[in-house]
Amino acid sequence: MSDEWGAFADRIAVHAQNYLDGLTRLAGGEGGDAILPLLLVEVAQVSSAGAQLGASQDVILSGNWEPHLSEDPDVDPLRTALAERLGPVDDYAEVFDPYKDTSVTPYRLSDDLSAVAADLNHGLRHYRAGRPLEALWWWQYSYFNTWGNHAGAAMRALQALVAHTRLDVAEERTTV
Repeated sequence: MSDEWGAFADRIAVHAQNYLDGLTRLAGGEGGDAILPLLLVEVAQVSSAGAQLGASQDVILSGNWEPHLSEDPDVDPLRTALAERLGPVDDYAEVFDPYKDTSVTPYRLSDDLSAVAADLNHGLRHYRAGRPLEALWWWQYSYFNTWGNHAGAAMRALQALVAHTRLDVAEERTTV
């Protein structure tokens, strides 16, 4: 593996861990009422890492196979905690693929955010096992296949929610 790939894996691993740490803190109650803008920041930052994966050349594994890992940790407790924190804004509508499937699909922010976490965590497990190329392959593959879509959809929903909280203000009444 080249030093360039190793350095790239190091950078993506930092983004992945930061996302997991931030999401866990927010699901646990940190951030208080500022959860929506803080989630927007977390998703935007990890999406930057995804864009870097998308812009890089394809990562090809020797033998074109992924080494086996034990079962990934369950992200359902994280998803459940996020759903509870998000409450009525958890559900939203999204167009899955604006070029192939333009029908509106129901989504949940908690599902999207935890799906991203699951894919990033899987790559981190390869990275921590001393297989940075496998980690990069997984992060890139899953970015195109799953977590990139979930992060993009969540970012659009979170941006809309934050915009609504800032722009949808009640008109002030003045008495004459």
